[in-house]
Amino acid sequence: MGACGSAWAAEASSSHACQIQSVTFEGWKAQQVSNRWVRLTIVPQLGGRLIQVAFGGHSYLFVNPKLKGKYFPALEGTTPTQWHNYGGDKIWPLPEGEQDEQHWPGPVSDALDAGNYEFKVLAQGAVCTIRLEGPADPRTGLQYSREITLGSDSPEISFHAVMKNASGHPIRWSMQSVTQYSTASEESANSYNRNFWAFTPINPSSAYDDGYHARLGPSNDPAYSVKDGIFALHWLFFEREVWLDSPEGWVAVVDGSTHYAMVERSLRAQAEYPGKATVIFYTNGPAVEYDDKGMPFLTSSDPEQMPYYMEAELNSPMVRLEPGETYAFDTNWFPARATADLKSVTDAGVVNRPLAATVGGKSISLTGSFGVFFPGNLSAYVFDARGVRTAAVPIQAASPLDLVNVQQPIPGSPGDARVSLHLIDEQGVDRGSLSEATISKAEHDP
Repeated sequence: MGACGSAWAAEASSSHACQIQSVTFEGWKAQQVSNRWVRLTIVPQLGGRLIQVAFGGHSYLFVNPKLKGKYFPALEGTTPTQWHNYGGDKIWPLPEGEQDEQHWPGPVSDALDAGNYEFKVLAQGAVCTIRLEGPADPRTGLQYSREITLGSDSPEISFHAVMKNASGHPIRWSMQSVTQYSTASEESANSYNRNFWAFTPINPSSAYDDGYHARLGPSNDPAYSVKDGIFALHWLFFEREVWLDSPEGWVAVVDGSTHYAMVERSLRAQAEYPGKATVIFYTNGPAVEYDDKGMPFLTSSDPEQMPYYMEAELNSPMVRLEPGETYAFDTNWFPARATADLKSVTDAGVVNRPLAATVGGKSISLTGSFGVFFPGNLSAYVFDARGVRTAAVPIQAASPLDLVNVQQPIPGSPGDARVSLHLIDEQGVDRGSLSEATISKAEHDP
Protein backbone atom coordinates (compact mmCIF):
# COMPACT_ATOMS: atom_id res chain seq x y z
CA MET A 1 0.00 0.00 0.00
CA GLY A 2 1.31 3.44 -0.88
CA ALA A 3 1.57 6.37 1.51
CA CYS A 4 -1.82 7.76 0.43
CA GLY A 5 -3.51 4.38 0.90
CA SER A 6 -1.95 3.93 4.34
CA ALA A 7 -3.06 7.38 5.49
CA TRP A 8 -6.55 6.74 4.17
CA ALA A 9 -6.79 3.40 5.98
CA ALA A 10 -5.60 4.93 9.25
CA GLU A 11 -8.15 7.73 9.03
CA ALA A 12 -11.01 5.44 7.99
CA SER A 13 -10.35 2.71 10.56
CA SER A 14 -11.82 4.81 13.37
CA SER A 15 -15.35 4.11 12.16
CA HIS A 16 -16.77 1.08 10.35
CA ALA A 17 -20.24 2.54 9.83
CA CYS A 18 -21.09 4.45 6.69
CA GLN A 19 -21.93 8.14 6.99
CA ILE A 20 -23.93 10.77 5.10
CA GLN A 21 -23.17 14.45 5.56
CA SER A 22 -23.51 17.81 3.86
CA VAL A 23 -20.23 19.19 2.51
CA THR A 24 -18.90 21.87 0.19
CA PHE A 25 -17.08 20.44 -2.80
CA GLU A 26 -15.21 22.68 -5.26
CA GLY A 27 -17.61 25.50 -4.43
CA TRP A 28 -20.82 23.42 -4.77
CA LYS A 29 -23.24 22.43 -2.01
CA ALA A 30 -22.87 18.67 -1.97
CA GLN A 31 -23.69 15.50 -0.08
CA GLN A 32 -21.04 12.98 0.89
CA VAL A 33 -21.64 9.27 1.46
CA SER A 34 -18.61 7.46 2.87
CA ASN A 35 -17.31 4.40 4.66
CA ARG A 36 -13.81 3.26 5.63
CA TRP A 37 -13.10 2.54 1.96
CA VAL A 38 -14.67 5.16 -0.29
CA ARG A 39 -16.09 8.66 -0.41
CA LEU A 40 -18.89 9.50 -2.81
CA THR A 41 -19.61 13.17 -3.46
CA ILE A 42 -22.97 14.10 -5.00
CA VAL A 43 -24.20 17.48 -6.22
CA PRO A 44 -28.02 17.17 -6.48
CA GLN A 45 -28.33 20.55 -8.22
CA LEU A 46 -26.25 19.35 -11.18
CA GLY A 47 -28.63 16.72 -12.51
CA GLY A 48 -28.07 14.53 -9.46
CA ARG A 49 -24.44 14.02 -10.44
CA LEU A 50 -22.08 11.77 -8.60
CA ILE A 51 -19.31 14.30 -9.10
CA GLN A 52 -16.40 12.40 -7.48
CA VAL A 53 -15.43 8.98 -6.11
CA ALA A 54 -12.33 8.62 -3.92
CA PHE A 55 -10.83 5.28 -2.84
CA GLY A 56 -7.60 4.93 -0.90
CA GLY A 57 -6.95 8.63 -1.45
CA HIS A 58 -7.29 8.23 -5.25
CA SER A 59 -9.91 10.33 -7.07
CA TYR A 60 -11.36 8.69 -10.18
CA LEU A 61 -13.69 11.12 -11.91
CA PHE A 62 -13.15 14.10 -14.18
CA VAL A 63 -14.36 17.42 -12.75
CA ASN A 64 -14.30 20.26 -15.25
CA PRO A 65 -11.95 22.92 -13.80
CA LYS A 66 -13.69 25.64 -15.81
CA LEU A 67 -17.06 24.95 -14.18
CA LYS A 68 -16.10 24.28 -10.57
CA GLY A 69 -18.63 25.90 -8.25
CA LYS A 70 -20.77 27.13 -11.15
CA TYR A 71 -24.41 26.38 -11.82
CA PHE A 72 -26.50 26.87 -14.94
CA PRO A 73 -30.24 26.14 -14.71
CA ALA A 74 -31.60 23.42 -16.96
CA LEU A 75 -32.61 24.60 -20.42
CA GLU A 76 -36.26 24.92 -21.33
CA GLY A 77 -37.59 22.91 -24.25
CA THR A 78 -37.47 25.79 -26.73
CA THR A 79 -34.00 27.02 -25.72
CA PRO A 80 -31.22 26.36 -28.26
CA THR A 81 -29.14 23.27 -27.50
CA GLN A 82 -26.30 23.87 -25.05
CA TRP A 83 -24.33 21.60 -22.73
CA HIS A 84 -22.42 22.44 -19.57
CA ASN A 85 -20.06 19.53 -18.99
CA TYR A 86 -19.50 19.51 -15.24
CA GLY A 87 -17.99 16.01 -15.34
CA GLY A 88 -18.74 13.17 -12.93
CA ASP A 89 -21.26 10.37 -13.41
CA LYS A 90 -24.88 10.71 -14.54
CA ILE A 91 -27.79 9.01 -16.34
CA TRP A 92 -28.58 9.78 -19.99
CA PRO A 93 -31.13 8.45 -22.49
CA LEU A 94 -30.38 6.61 -25.71
CA PRO A 95 -30.59 6.72 -28.69
CA GLU A 96 -29.02 10.13 -29.33
CA GLY A 97 -29.80 12.27 -32.37
CA GLU A 98 -31.90 15.13 -33.63
CA GLN A 99 -33.85 13.43 -36.43
CA ASP A 100 -37.08 12.78 -34.49
CA GLU A 101 -38.69 12.69 -31.04
CA GLN A 102 -37.44 9.14 -30.50
CA HIS A 103 -33.86 10.45 -30.23
CA TRP A 104 -32.30 12.59 -27.49
CA PRO A 105 -30.57 15.70 -28.90
CA GLY A 106 -27.76 15.36 -26.39
CA PRO A 107 -25.54 15.89 -24.70
CA VAL A 108 -27.67 18.84 -23.68
CA SER A 109 -28.25 20.57 -20.35
CA ASP A 110 -31.93 19.66 -20.09
CA ALA A 111 -33.92 18.52 -17.05
CA LEU A 112 -32.35 15.06 -17.22
CA ASP A 113 -28.72 16.19 -17.33
CA ALA A 114 -28.87 19.47 -15.42
CA GLY A 115 -32.14 19.54 -13.49
CA ASN A 116 -32.20 20.18 -9.76
CA TYR A 117 -32.65 16.72 -8.20
CA GLU A 118 -34.22 16.27 -4.78
CA PHE A 119 -31.93 14.52 -2.30
CA LYS A 120 -33.37 12.08 0.27
CA VAL A 121 -31.69 9.88 2.88
CA LEU A 122 -33.33 6.42 2.96
CA ALA A 123 -30.95 4.62 5.34
CA GLN A 124 -27.84 5.39 7.39
CA GLY A 125 -25.75 3.16 9.67
CA ALA A 126 -24.61 -0.32 8.69
CA VAL A 127 -25.91 0.54 5.19
CA CYS A 128 -26.33 4.00 3.68
CA THR A 129 -28.84 4.59 0.88
CA ILE A 130 -29.74 7.92 -0.69
CA ARG A 131 -32.25 8.74 -3.42
CA LEU A 132 -32.06 11.44 -6.08
CA GLU A 133 -35.41 12.44 -7.63
CA GLY A 134 -35.22 14.41 -10.87
CA PRO A 135 -37.78 16.60 -12.62
CA ALA A 136 -39.77 15.41 -15.63
CA ASP A 137 -38.38 16.25 -19.07
CA PRO A 138 -41.18 17.27 -21.47
CA ARG A 139 -39.12 16.64 -24.62
CA THR A 140 -38.41 12.93 -23.96
CA GLY A 141 -41.29 12.24 -21.57
CA LEU A 142 -38.75 10.80 -19.11
CA GLN A 143 -38.26 11.33 -15.40
CA TYR A 144 -35.21 9.87 -13.63
CA SER A 145 -34.54 8.81 -10.08
CA ARG A 146 -31.53 6.97 -8.70
CA GLU A 147 -30.72 5.28 -5.42
CA ILE A 148 -27.08 4.91 -4.40
CA THR A 149 -26.15 2.42 -1.67
CA LEU A 150 -22.90 2.00 0.24
CA GLY A 151 -22.41 -0.59 2.97
CA SER A 152 -19.87 -0.58 5.77
CA ASP A 153 -18.04 -3.82 5.02
CA SER A 154 -16.60 -3.21 1.52
CA PRO A 155 -16.04 -0.52 -1.13
CA GLU A 156 -18.88 -1.89 -3.33
CA ILE A 157 -21.20 0.87 -4.61
CA SER A 158 -24.71 -0.08 -5.79
CA PHE A 159 -26.93 1.98 -8.12
CA HIS A 160 -30.65 1.53 -8.72
CA ALA A 161 -31.63 3.89 -11.56
CA VAL A 162 -35.27 4.22 -12.58
CA MET A 163 -36.75 5.84 -15.66
CA LYS A 164 -40.45 6.72 -15.59
CA ASN A 165 -42.79 7.67 -18.38
CA ALA A 166 -44.00 11.06 -17.13
CA SER A 167 -45.94 11.76 -20.35
CA GLY A 168 -49.43 10.83 -21.46
CA HIS A 169 -48.35 8.56 -24.31
CA PRO A 170 -46.12 5.48 -24.78
CA ILE A 171 -42.35 6.13 -25.08
CA ARG A 172 -39.37 3.89 -25.84
CA TRP A 173 -35.87 4.54 -24.52
CA SER A 174 -32.67 3.00 -23.21
CA MET A 175 -30.98 4.32 -20.09
CA GLN A 176 -27.21 4.59 -19.81
CA SER A 177 -24.80 5.20 -16.96
CA VAL A 178 -22.26 7.74 -18.26
CA THR A 179 -19.06 8.00 -16.22
CA GLN A 180 -16.29 10.48 -17.06
CA TYR A 181 -12.91 9.30 -15.77
CA SER A 182 -10.02 11.71 -15.44
CA THR A 183 -7.10 10.85 -17.73
CA ALA A 184 -4.90 13.75 -16.66
CA SER A 185 -1.37 12.99 -15.52
CA GLU A 186 -0.84 13.08 -11.76
CA GLU A 187 2.71 14.32 -12.33
CA SER A 188 1.85 17.27 -14.57
CA ALA A 189 -1.46 19.13 -14.78
CA ASN A 190 -0.79 20.05 -18.42
CA SER A 191 -0.16 16.49 -19.59
CA TYR A 192 -2.21 13.34 -19.95
CA ASN A 193 -1.80 9.88 -18.47
CA ARG A 194 -0.06 7.68 -21.06
CA ASN A 195 -0.85 4.49 -19.16
CA PHE A 196 -4.64 4.58 -18.93
CA TRP A 197 -6.79 1.65 -20.11
CA ALA A 198 -10.33 0.32 -20.45
CA PHE A 199 -11.34 -3.34 -20.83
CA THR A 200 -14.47 -5.36 -21.56
CA PRO A 201 -15.09 -8.89 -22.91
CA ILE A 202 -15.64 -9.31 -26.66
CA ASN A 203 -18.80 -11.07 -27.82
CA PRO A 204 -17.74 -14.26 -29.66
CA SER A 205 -20.95 -13.96 -31.72
CA SER A 206 -20.70 -10.18 -32.14
CA ALA A 207 -22.99 -8.30 -34.50
CA TYR A 208 -19.96 -6.14 -35.36
CA ASP A 209 -17.39 -7.34 -37.90
CA ASP A 210 -14.37 -6.81 -35.62
CA GLY A 211 -16.21 -7.54 -32.40
CA TYR A 212 -16.56 -3.79 -31.97
CA HIS A 213 -17.81 -0.80 -33.97
CA ALA A 214 -15.69 2.36 -34.24
CA ARG A 215 -18.44 4.97 -34.40
CA LEU A 216 -15.94 7.84 -34.29
CA GLY A 217 -12.41 7.41 -35.64
CA PRO A 218 -10.83 4.59 -37.67
CA SER A 219 -11.64 0.93 -36.99
CA ASN A 220 -7.92 0.07 -37.17
CA ASP A 221 -7.09 2.58 -34.46
CA PRO A 222 -3.87 1.51 -32.68
CA ALA A 223 -5.60 2.28 -29.39
CA TYR A 224 -7.72 -0.88 -29.84
CA SER A 225 -6.61 -4.47 -29.31
CA VAL A 226 -8.23 -7.85 -28.66
CA LYS A 227 -6.51 -10.69 -26.83
CA ASP A 228 -7.89 -13.82 -25.16
CA GLY A 229 -11.45 -12.57 -25.61
CA ILE A 230 -10.84 -9.18 -23.97
CA PHE A 231 -11.13 -5.84 -25.79
CA ALA A 232 -8.58 -3.28 -24.57
CA LEU A 233 -8.60 0.46 -25.21
CA HIS A 234 -5.36 2.29 -24.55
CA TRP A 235 -6.33 5.90 -23.92
CA LEU A 236 -4.59 8.28 -26.31
CA PHE A 237 -5.36 11.97 -26.64
CA PHE A 238 -7.67 11.80 -29.66
CA GLU A 239 -11.43 11.81 -30.04
CA ARG A 240 -12.90 8.38 -30.64
CA GLU A 241 -16.01 6.39 -29.76
CA VAL A 242 -16.29 2.62 -29.87
CA TRP A 243 -19.40 0.47 -29.39
CA LEU A 244 -19.34 -3.13 -28.16
CA ASP A 245 -22.04 -5.76 -27.71
CA SER A 246 -20.17 -7.29 -24.78
CA PRO A 247 -22.24 -10.09 -23.20
CA GLU A 248 -20.48 -10.37 -19.83
CA GLY A 249 -21.81 -7.24 -18.13
CA TRP A 250 -18.57 -5.66 -16.93
CA VAL A 251 -16.09 -2.97 -17.87
CA ALA A 252 -12.83 -2.17 -16.09
CA VAL A 253 -11.08 1.20 -16.21
CA VAL A 254 -7.45 1.00 -15.08
CA ASP A 255 -4.87 3.67 -14.30
CA GLY A 256 -1.72 1.73 -15.10
CA SER A 257 0.45 4.38 -13.44
CA THR A 258 -1.13 4.22 -9.99
CA HIS A 259 -2.69 0.73 -10.28
CA TYR A 260 -6.12 1.99 -9.26
CA ALA A 261 -9.08 0.48 -11.12
CA MET A 262 -12.85 0.74 -11.23
CA VAL A 263 -14.98 -2.20 -12.32
CA GLU A 264 -18.56 -1.43 -13.35
CA ARG A 265 -21.02 -4.32 -13.61
CA SER A 266 -24.59 -4.78 -14.80
CA LEU A 267 -26.79 -7.72 -15.68
CA ARG A 268 -27.10 -8.50 -19.38
CA ALA A 269 -30.41 -9.59 -20.89
CA GLN A 270 -31.33 -11.18 -24.21
CA ALA A 271 -32.92 -8.00 -25.48
CA GLU A 272 -32.57 -5.18 -28.00
CA TYR A 273 -29.89 -2.65 -27.13
CA PRO A 274 -29.46 0.77 -28.79
CA GLY A 275 -27.34 0.21 -31.90
CA LYS A 276 -26.75 -3.31 -30.48
CA ALA A 277 -24.28 -1.77 -27.99
CA THR A 278 -24.21 -2.80 -24.33
CA VAL A 279 -20.99 -0.83 -23.70
CA ILE A 280 -19.64 2.41 -25.18
CA PHE A 281 -16.23 4.00 -24.63
CA TYR A 282 -15.68 7.64 -25.63
CA THR A 283 -12.31 9.38 -25.44
CA ASN A 284 -12.10 13.15 -25.49
CA GLY A 285 -9.44 14.91 -27.54
CA PRO A 286 -8.66 16.63 -30.84
CA ALA A 287 -10.35 15.31 -33.99
CA VAL A 288 -9.94 15.58 -37.75
CA GLU A 289 -12.53 17.90 -39.30
CA TYR A 290 -12.98 19.55 -42.69
CA ASP A 291 -13.15 23.24 -43.56
CA ASP A 292 -15.62 24.80 -46.02
CA LYS A 293 -13.24 23.94 -48.87
CA GLY A 294 -13.10 20.26 -47.90
CA MET A 295 -9.58 20.45 -46.51
CA PRO A 296 -8.86 18.43 -43.33
CA PHE A 297 -7.56 20.05 -40.16
CA LEU A 298 -6.94 18.98 -36.56
CA THR A 299 -9.07 20.62 -33.91
CA SER A 300 -7.50 22.17 -30.82
CA SER A 301 -5.29 20.05 -28.57
CA ASP A 302 -5.07 22.77 -25.92
CA PRO A 303 -6.11 21.14 -22.61
CA GLU A 304 -7.83 24.40 -21.66
CA GLN A 305 -10.22 23.81 -24.55
CA MET A 306 -10.02 20.03 -24.67
CA PRO A 307 -9.63 18.57 -21.15
CA TYR A 308 -8.37 15.06 -20.49
CA TYR A 309 -11.11 12.50 -19.82
CA MET A 310 -12.79 9.38 -21.16
CA GLU A 311 -16.31 8.03 -20.77
CA ALA A 312 -17.32 4.49 -19.86
CA GLU A 313 -20.99 3.93 -20.61
CA LEU A 314 -23.17 0.96 -19.63
CA ASN A 315 -26.47 0.70 -21.54
CA SER A 316 -29.80 -0.80 -20.58
CA PRO A 317 -32.01 -2.56 -23.14
CA MET A 318 -34.51 -0.52 -25.15
CA VAL A 319 -37.75 -0.44 -23.13
CA ARG A 320 -41.28 0.60 -24.09
CA LEU A 321 -43.10 2.36 -21.26
CA GLU A 322 -46.80 3.16 -21.05
CA PRO A 323 -47.78 6.37 -19.20
CA GLY A 324 -46.75 6.06 -15.56
CA GLU A 325 -44.73 2.86 -16.09
CA THR A 326 -41.15 2.53 -14.84
CA TYR A 327 -38.04 0.51 -15.65
CA ALA A 328 -35.06 -0.07 -13.32
CA PHE A 329 -31.42 -0.44 -14.34
CA ASP A 330 -29.11 -1.80 -11.63
CA THR A 331 -25.34 -1.45 -11.71
CA ASN A 332 -22.54 -2.07 -9.22
CA TRP A 333 -19.11 -0.49 -8.97
CA PHE A 334 -16.06 -2.08 -7.38
CA PRO A 335 -13.02 0.13 -6.70
CA ALA A 336 -9.96 -2.10 -6.66
CA ARG A 337 -6.27 -2.36 -7.51
CA ALA A 338 -5.18 -3.60 -10.95
CA THR A 339 -2.43 -3.29 -13.52
CA ALA A 340 -2.51 -2.48 -17.21
CA ASP A 341 -2.05 -6.23 -17.79
CA LEU A 342 -5.58 -7.00 -16.54
CA LYS A 343 -6.68 -10.42 -17.83
CA SER A 344 -10.21 -10.85 -16.51
CA VAL A 345 -12.78 -9.95 -13.87
CA THR A 346 -14.55 -12.44 -11.58
CA ASP A 347 -17.19 -12.06 -8.87
CA ALA A 348 -14.40 -11.85 -6.29
CA GLY A 349 -12.01 -9.44 -7.98
CA VAL A 350 -9.60 -8.65 -10.81
CA VAL A 351 -7.08 -11.04 -12.33
CA ASN A 352 -3.83 -9.32 -13.29
CA ARG A 353 -1.75 -12.50 -13.54
CA PRO A 354 -3.74 -15.77 -13.49
CA LEU A 355 -3.11 -18.42 -10.89
CA ALA A 356 -0.37 -20.94 -11.73
CA ALA A 357 0.14 -24.14 -9.74
CA THR A 358 3.28 -26.27 -9.98
CA VAL A 359 3.86 -29.44 -7.98
CA GLY A 360 7.33 -30.39 -6.79
CA GLY A 361 7.86 -33.14 -4.23
CA LYS A 362 5.14 -32.86 -1.59
CA SER A 363 4.24 -29.21 -2.18
CA ILE A 364 2.37 -27.13 -4.73
CA SER A 365 3.80 -23.71 -5.59
CA LEU A 366 1.10 -21.07 -6.21
CA THR A 367 1.73 -17.77 -8.01
CA GLY A 368 -0.55 -15.03 -9.33
CA SER A 369 -1.54 -11.38 -8.97
CA PHE A 370 -5.01 -10.05 -8.17
CA GLY A 371 -7.15 -7.20 -6.93
CA VAL A 372 -10.03 -8.07 -4.58
CA PHE A 373 -13.47 -6.48 -4.23
CA PHE A 374 -13.97 -7.38 -0.56
CA PRO A 375 -11.65 -7.49 2.46
CA GLY A 376 -10.93 -10.94 3.79
CA ASN A 377 -8.64 -13.92 3.28
CA LEU A 378 -7.58 -16.06 0.36
CA SER A 379 -8.00 -19.82 0.54
CA ALA A 380 -6.73 -22.44 -1.92
CA TYR A 381 -9.21 -25.23 -2.68
CA VAL A 382 -7.44 -28.35 -3.96
CA PHE A 383 -9.28 -30.92 -6.12
CA ASP A 384 -8.40 -34.38 -7.37
CA ALA A 385 -8.90 -35.65 -10.91
CA ARG A 386 -12.54 -36.57 -10.15
CA GLY A 387 -13.34 -33.02 -9.04
CA VAL A 388 -13.54 -33.90 -5.35
CA ARG A 389 -12.18 -31.19 -3.05
CA THR A 390 -9.41 -32.71 -0.97
CA ALA A 391 -8.14 -29.66 0.94
CA ALA A 392 -8.82 -26.02 1.77
CA VAL A 393 -5.58 -24.24 2.62
CA PRO A 394 -5.50 -20.68 4.08
CA ILE A 395 -3.15 -18.48 2.03
CA GLN A 396 -3.06 -14.83 3.13
CA ALA A 397 -5.09 -11.76 4.05
CA ALA A 398 -6.38 -9.61 1.19
CA SER A 399 -7.51 -5.97 1.13
CA PRO A 400 -9.19 -4.05 -1.72
CA LEU A 401 -6.64 -1.29 -1.08
CA ASP A 402 -3.69 -3.50 -2.06
CA LEU A 403 -2.48 -5.43 -5.05
CA VAL A 404 -2.54 -9.05 -3.88
CA ASN A 405 0.51 -10.98 -5.04
CA VAL A 406 0.47 -14.71 -4.32
CA GLN A 407 3.74 -16.62 -4.19
CA GLN A 408 3.43 -19.46 -1.73
CA PRO A 409 3.83 -23.23 -1.44
CA ILE A 410 1.02 -25.37 -0.02
CA PRO A 411 1.01 -29.10 0.88
CA GLY A 412 0.33 -31.40 -2.06
CA SER A 413 -0.28 -35.08 -2.77
CA PRO A 414 0.08 -37.28 -5.90
CA GLY A 415 -3.66 -37.25 -6.66
CA ASP A 416 -4.01 -33.44 -6.73
CA ALA A 417 -5.12 -32.13 -10.14
CA ARG A 418 -6.48 -28.62 -9.80
CA VAL A 419 -6.41 -25.57 -7.49
CA SER A 420 -8.98 -22.77 -7.18
CA LEU A 421 -8.16 -19.57 -5.27
CA HIS A 422 -11.20 -18.28 -3.34
CA LEU A 423 -11.85 -15.05 -1.44
CA ILE A 424 -13.49 -15.47 1.98
CA ASP A 425 -14.75 -12.09 3.26
CA GLU A 426 -14.60 -10.74 6.83
CA GLN A 427 -18.01 -12.29 7.62
CA GLY A 428 -16.82 -15.72 6.45
CA VAL A 429 -18.79 -15.62 3.19
CA ASP A 430 -17.15 -17.28 0.19
CA ARG A 431 -17.16 -14.57 -2.51
CA GLY A 432 -16.13 -17.03 -5.24
CA SER A 433 -13.06 -17.98 -7.19
CA LEU A 434 -10.47 -15.44 -8.27
CA SER A 435 -8.66 -17.88 -10.55
CA GLU A 436 -8.21 -21.60 -11.18
CA ALA A 437 -5.20 -23.59 -12.39
CA THR A 438 -4.42 -27.13 -13.46
CA ILE A 439 -1.49 -28.44 -11.43
CA SER A 440 1.59 -28.98 -13.56
CA LYS A 441 4.87 -30.69 -12.69
CA ALA A 442 7.98 -28.67 -12.00
CA GLU A 443 10.54 -28.95 -14.79
CA HIS A 444 13.12 -30.70 -12.58
CA ASP A 445 10.61 -33.31 -11.31
CA PRO A 446 10.70 -36.76 -12.91
